Amino acid sequence: MLGKCWSALLAVMALVLAAPLAAQSAPQGQVITTASGKVEGFVRGGVLEFRGIPYAAPVSGDARWSLPRPAAPWAGVLPAMHFGGACPQAARYGLTERSDEENCLTLNISLPTTKAAAKRPVLVWIHGGAFVGGAASLYRLDRLAQGMDAVVVSVNYRLGVFGFMAPPAGTPGAGRVLGLEDQRLALRWVKANIAAFGGDPENITLAGESAGAASVCMHLMAPDETRTLFRRAIIQSSACAAPLRALPQAEAFAAKVAKEAGCSDPAKDPAARLACLKAIEPQALIAAGARAASGELLAFAPFVGSGSGRATILRPTRAALQAGDFARVPILFGFTRDEMRLYVGYDVQGGARITAETYPLAVRDIYGEKADQILERYPLKSGEHPAETLGSLMSDFMPGIGITHCLMLESSRLLAAHTPVFQWEYADRTVPVRGVSIPISPEPGFNLGAVHSAELNALFPGFSNTAAMTAPDLAPASQALADVIVTSWAAFLRGNPTPQEWPATHPGSVMRFAPGGIRPIDAWTEYQCDFWRSAYPAFFAAR
Repeated sequence: MLGKCWSALLAVMALVLAAPLAAQSAPQGQVITTASGKVEGFVRGGVLEFRGIPYAAPVSGDARWSLPRPAAPWAGVLPAMHFGGACPQAARYGLTERSDEENCLTLNISLPTTKAAAKRPVLVWIHGGAFVGGAASLYRLDRLAQGMDAVVVSVNYRLGVFGFMAPPAGTPGAGRVLGLEDQRLALRWVKANIAAFGGDPENITLAGESAGAASVCMHLMAPDETRTLFRRAIIQSSACAAPLRALPQAEAFAAKVAKEAGCSDPAKDPAARLACLKAIEPQALIAAGARAASGELLAFAPFVGSGSGRATILRPTRAALQAGDFARVPILFGFTRDEMRLYVGYDVQGGARITAETYPLAVRDIYGEKADQILERYPLKSGEHPAETLGSLMSDFMPGIGITHCLMLESSRLLAAHTPVFQWEYADRTVPVRGVSIPISPEPGFNLGAVHSAELNALFPGFSNTAAMTAPDLAPASQALADVIVTSWAAFLRGNPTPQEWPATHPGSVMRFAPGGIRPIDAWTEYQCDFWRSAYPAFFAAR
């Protein structure tokens, strides 16, 4: 009997091994004709997916720091079944992964397999990563495509020294923020081609989180370049009013990077320096950028043009907001309840000790001469770990950091003077953070809460900052909240702010999304923004 079973098993295995390779691969999907050529996707998880579609020509070698150009047309059918490589970056925080792939300008598209009565709304997602990391491939789009009944697109763009450092003189991209220029080319590709995928080119929402949200802000600030490319915007955890460096400052930083990389003084031999910078290996150049940054979190944030010639960002962001000189589209503006606890967690995992004794020292280190009044306003609380208090304090306001509550609320106030703005806060303090937004070990030893990027699992199941996609499933209450968030985003894409009763826009009106209850709060008061305005008036606009 055993011999017969074994023979049958061998026969089945022989049939499997003899089957054509295509029959064993993922189910084939529809072939779509784009302006660049034909692409073939595949069906996975109830959606039709197209991965790794090139939207730009190569940017490596002599094309390093060039302005992005449309991809050359291709012949035949391009199999769009694998993600394009992440743009060059170093591994960070003991969590994210390195990449050396310079020719990385690709995009991914997901859409429901069901037929639609009309063109579907389109969501274009720009990933975060402090302008130095991340990749479109880390965000699986099937949940949003199905939950919102939309066509969802994610985009790779150049990072760090390749995309957000001021390009060296003598390169075609000099004076531009190339990572943002990449995103704009991708948006133009979507505008021209998304109808072929069942999307509505007249109903595109541009969305992003963290550095991706800051990118959305920057595109709002360039209305002449982007006005026709999207109809709505979702800004998740970034302050559009955050101050930016001017081009001369950015160029001085770039010269520092070149020096760290061992390239020559441009005043002595600019051609030699440029040749050196174009020849150096990606990781060596990235390491030089990290040394030049000296730990500054936003060393590679975008910069404002000098006012002469063409620039990616023409004027300081707060001035543009106050003047209403931006693309006036409806905006869904969100943040998390405990944004900066993430970075306190990183510090603790790196060996920092936040205790009742060290808490005042940490406050003095961050806030300097204003520390005494801040310590009086933010004393340690009974039953709360000092690291939690520090993280909540930093979340309310930190000079120069664009992911703090009061600066984001100030940005919303300035935007709302000219266009509809709907604010919300992700406040689920039970979602997994370790192994998702922060390494799983060592244990930080305090309640991280709803930290910066904690909401991403509600939108992109499995998101873990790595290709492994190992984040655990959400608990039932958190999943129920996530479902409401996706439904709310779907309504916004269709011109309705939310199925919930959304409060009228004013600086403090925020809808708090927490398990077991969704309610409006006065965030301006809760996060003590009047106090911060009086302590740091330079970061707030006059009323």
